[in-house]
Amino acid sequence: MPLPSAPVVCITGASAGVGRATALAFAAYRQASIGLIARSEEALEEVKAEVERLGGRALVLPLDVADADALDSAADKVEEAFGPIDVWINAAMVTVFGPVHAVTAEELRRVTEVTYLGSAYGIQTALRRMRVRGQGAILQVGSALAYRSIPLQSAYCAAKHAVQGFVDSLRSELIHEDSRITLTAVHLPAVNTPQFDWARSHMPRRARPMGTIFQPEDVARAILHAAENPRREYWLGGSAMQAILGNFLAPGFADRYLAANAVDGQLTEETEIPGRPDNLYHPVDGLHRTRGRFGLPHNSLRLAAPSGAARGLAVAAGLILAGGLGFAMSRMTPRLR
Repeated sequence: MPLPSAPVVCITGASAGVGRATALAFAAYRQASIGLIARSEEALEEVKAEVERLGGRALVLPLDVADADALDSAADKVEEAFGPIDVWINAAMVTVFGPVHAVTAEELRRVTEVTYLGSAYGIQTALRRMRVRGQGAILQVGSALAYRSIPLQSAYCAAKHAVQGFVDSLRSELIHEDSRITLTAVHLPAVNTPQFDWARSHMPRRARPMGTIFQPEDVARAILHAAENPRREYWLGGSAMQAILGNFLAPGFADRYLAANAVDGQLTEETEIPGRPDNLYHPVDGLHRTRGRFGLPHNSLRLAAPSGAARGLAVAAGLILAGGLGFAMSRMTPRLR
């Protein structure tokens, strides 16, 4: 079902990065009424002002997505102010940079609570309202790391894998119910957001995105497109597609490649500042913005073909590889005998 011309949208993680850019895209292109969800009230007030300048409406909802009751209350406030929620977008996340042995139990729990449970709670919050009406769109902002984990981000990768499993289960349930609610995962490549300035880190050098860097505004326009053209998944950028398909086809090779390249590839030459503020438990004042510190690279971002087609290519390639190995083994068997 197509979205209304001026939809009602809820966005978690709306104070910075991709979430903030997405709010501005919905305001600029669709004059949306938007529930802005994040922890920093001050930052959300800034986003509200930007949304209203662009022709949208906004409601500031400062909360922690790890609090399911607070999310539910926020959704009620959005519907009281603007009407039924048409689109729910999960973009909130936190991460910790460091090897597995350096991540504490408390840090692991916190990343899981926000990045996984916060997404699951958001989806449940949207479902409680959309199922009554039999329609609505839910978008989960994911990552290529939901399919292919990398070193130094074990907690975040695990949480994104968990979200993917949760979404896949729900998708089957919606199909079983013949529901008109759409559920779309949008998997991102490396994006120039403030997370690399405020994420907790146990590394001696400052963190950076790995691989080709894209801008949040381009990602936000892709998320808007995905909301209006729902599919099972979208993979953004060639690097995301390469990571996902590469893991399907040759996971062992990917392990070795990342072992050799993904540690230094996520670190700059700048020394990390010991004890600097991070956003794992509390917002960091002064860093809430759309873009991070990595200049203005403009790499063309394209939406990959729906992942069913891409997965079909992966399966076909896998079958060809398996067939070739089987043929080789059959030729070798007589010799072995």
